[in-house]
Amino acid sequence: MSDMPPSKDTLSNLLAEDRRFPPPSGLAAEANVTASAYAEAASDRIAFWEEQARRLDWGRPWTSALEWDPPFAKWFNGGLLNVAVNAVDRHVDAGHGDQVAIHWEGEPGDTRTITYAQLKDEVCKAANALVELGVRAGDRVMIYLPMIPEAVFAMLACARLGAPHSVVFGGFSAEALRNRIEDARARILITADGGFRRGKPNALKPAADEAAEGTGIERVLVVRRTGEAVPFTEGRDVWWHDVVDRQPSAHTPEYFDAEQPLFILYTSGTTAKPKGILHTSGGYLTQAAYTHHAVFDLKPDTDVYWCAADIGWVTGHTYIVYGPLANRATQVMYEGTPDTPHRGRFWEIIQKYKVTLLYTAPTTIRTFMKWGDDIPAKFDLSSLRLLGSVGEPINPEAWIWYRDTIGGGRTPVVDTWWQTETGAIMISPLPGVTAAKPGSAQVALPGIAADVVDGDGVPVPDGGGGYLVLTEPWPSMLRGIWGDPERYADTYWSRFAEQGFYFAGDGAKKDGDGDLWLLGRVDDVMNVSGHRISTTEVESALVSNPQVAEAAVVGATDPTTGQGIVAFVILRGGTADKGPELAAELREHVAREIGPIAKPRQILVVPELPKTRSGKIMRRLLRDVAENRSLGDVTTLQDSSVMDLIAAKLPTSKED
Repeated sequence: MSDMPPSKDTLSNLLAEDRRFPPPSGLAAEANVTASAYAEAASDRIAFWEEQARRLDWGRPWTSALEWDPPFAKWFNGGLLNVAVNAVDRHVDAGHGDQVAIHWEGEPGDTRTITYAQLKDEVCKAANALVELGVRAGDRVMIYLPMIPEAVFAMLACARLGAPHSVVFGGFSAEALRNRIEDARARILITADGGFRRGKPNALKPAADEAAEGTGIERVLVVRRTGEAVPFTEGRDVWWHDVVDRQPSAHTPEYFDAEQPLFILYTSGTTAKPKGILHTSGGYLTQAAYTHHAVFDLKPDTDVYWCAADIGWVTGHTYIVYGPLANRATQVMYEGTPDTPHRGRFWEIIQKYKVTLLYTAPTTIRTFMKWGDDIPAKFDLSSLRLLGSVGEPINPEAWIWYRDTIGGGRTPVVDTWWQTETGAIMISPLPGVTAAKPGSAQVALPGIAADVVDGDGVPVPDGGGGYLVLTEPWPSMLRGIWGDPERYADTYWSRFAEQGFYFAGDGAKKDGDGDLWLLGRVDDVMNVSGHRISTTEVESALVSNPQVAEAAVVGATDPTTGQGIVAFVILRGGTADKGPELAAELREHVAREIGPIAKPRQILVVPELPKTRSGKIMRRLLRDVAENRSLGDVTTLQDSSVMDLIAAKLPTSKED
């Protein structure tokens, strides 16, 4: 434990991790980015980012690299570029038109292979179609699609026209889509009849119709995917194949200012007015392309890259569409779920396409752990040379499992921290430089300034915990909340206004080496007998027990300690629930791992955990269970029946 005194302004630093994994010598020798990048960026941060911006094609150079009027930034102001040209056209012009851009795999097993030349044709045709439908630079276009290539075509077509897109995850409700349409004041909606999910067609068009009713949506462009019959409004709705396919495959792009809005992405789970995070073009693409090049060490002539996110989330924007395509990646795009038609689908895809770089979420990794090692063991995963983690802190045991079971004990794991708001990766190991620590994102990337501070904004010493802040502007930073600059300033900059720090809302700690460990949202911190303890650390301790596949921890009101720790655990495949005996065993395990103060008051063995459609655990609902309250809103859950399963376990699983 940390020797810092417990305080309302610091977080206890509990878990220790001594394992180290240096980069493989071959990867280190050929790495895209070496240790010299840190010194280069430290000597002149702005010049460093200008150098990265020159990796792109510009129609006109910028006049100033950074104009900073806190909290508002302009990067590469005066420079002109076209984001779609950088992602597609320039590679075709350079003679790479025959290179595969996307290996697309539909959930039912249908496939499409799209080269860069074909991608350029499709993007140009889609851009011409949008112009025919009345789209002009600055118009907002809503995109509500499954994971099909047309989602990429649509995003790039909007970027080509300077029309900001707003992608809404296909699992969201009509009400969520309507709120976003109204906030963005969009006139065009691109959707599909549906997509395939868990072996069945999943209709989208009815929800799109309900959302568009009574809004400013004038035209709806519909992709035919499932072939299911869907309602059609004459004069408003048009089929993609009727309008796009007949367009010419030539389109003359316009070059836009670096600060031209590129997209608005609404943060999920909001119950109040939707919060539209605005990203612009030049700075965003610079950092998206550079971080993809640096963190994933992409070799465009030999690598096959797969980011297993959805384009509805920022990970899909930055590390499926803009970053990889700007770097001329060949990538895999998959429509469906990891367990359809069987639990080896991910590994089957990796084997089929010889994937070398895989980027996925800790919650997915822990699900694979729960299913058992025997499933990936049936497939040839030897093509993999690097693994990435995104979305939330990864606990050390899941990190080790990922490296050993999926990576064959030889692949670096890059644990990345960033947010919708930051636009691109901020904190991550560099695979050819960093001796990796399981569970730690470790250090800010070259050109990024991050720190951990106490409640007064003072940096904590090594071994201390507190609040993660960003202390200097960065190129891919959000430019505001769409239509609400006051909310932007208040949400992200008011907590440490005096210091001028961006507060991410996450807790973090520094270990003895000064490396960073993310501790999750500060909202999820528990106060136990005056100690501020992160749910992440207790969850990590539980999952380090070989019987546990996944854990979620919440603080529940306790008359003695202020809050008591309540843990919900999923057991690994083949592990029997031994009732009170298992609960006692796990409580003692936590006490040994991080100290008696963190011993859970209760441990409940459950079959599943409540998760949002992006895979994040909904601890709010678990707190309701732990405190015997009626459940709050469950509409954002991926599967609302999970709460019934948990409730059914309550009478027999409590540990006094």
